[in-house]
Amino acid sequence: MTTKMENEIRLIYNKLYNLYGPQGWWPLLSVDVSTEKGVEMVHHPLNYDLPQTRNETYEIILGTILTQNTAWNSAEIALRNLKALKAINPEKLLDLDSEIFKQAIRSAGFVNQKSVYIKEVTKFYIGLDGTIPTRKELLEVKGVGNETADSILLYAFKQSEFVVDTYTKRIFSHIGLIDYNDNYNKVKNLFETNLSQDLIIYNEYHALIVQHAKKYYSRKPYGVNDPLF
Repeated sequence: MTTKMENEIRLIYNKLYNLYGPQGWWPLLSVDVSTEKGVEMVHHPLNYDLPQTRNETYEIILGTILTQNTAWNSAEIALRNLKALKAINPEKLLDLDSEIFKQAIRSAGFVNQKSVYIKEVTKFYIGLDGTIPTRKELLEVKGVGNETADSILLYAFKQSEFVVDTYTKRIFSHIGLIDYNDNYNKVKNLFETNLSQDLIIYNEYHALIVQHAKKYYSRKPYGVNDPLF
C-alpha cells in the first residue's frame, strides 16, 4: 500500500517528466556530435547505457568537481580545455604541468581548490582499477561531499543514489514537503524511501528538478509563477 508521500513524490516526477521529457544526463563531450551551430555536448535522452568507457566515466567525475559552486557552462569550458589538452584521461591529467592545468580549469572558478580536488579524485579513480566505489569511500576523498558523491555514483557508476542539490531544497520546501534547513541526508532519505530503487527514475528526477528550477527557482522569490505548484 502506497503512502500519501509516495504518491506525492511520484506525482511530482510525472508532472516534470510530462512537461520536459527525458533529459539525457550526464552530458558528455566524448560523444560529441556536429550540429548546425558547431559541436555540442551530447545529452542522450532515453540512452541509459552511457558512460561506457573508462574515460567517459572519468569525464563525468571531472564534471561533478568542476561544477561545484559554479554554472554548468563554466564547467563545460573547463572540460573543453582539458579535452583540447587530451587530458580527459586520468593518467594524462596527472602528467599535466600544474600551471597549464590550472589555466585550463580557470573558467570553473576556485582554481587552486578545484585543482587539488581533481587530482585527489583522479588518484582515487585510478586506484579503483575498474571497481565501483562505495559512498563511504568517495566521501573520504578530499573535495567530495554528499552531492558530489551521489552524482558520481548515479551518473558515472550507475548506482541508485538520489542526488540532492539546492534546487531540490528550493522546490520541495516551496511546496511544503521538506523544510529548507533539513540536512542533506534527511532529504535524500525522503526520496529514497518513497521511490523504488529505479536507476532511470533517479537519473531523470534530479535532471528534471534542475531543468525546472532554472526557470522558476533561480531568483528570489523562488517559485513565483511556477505552473506546476
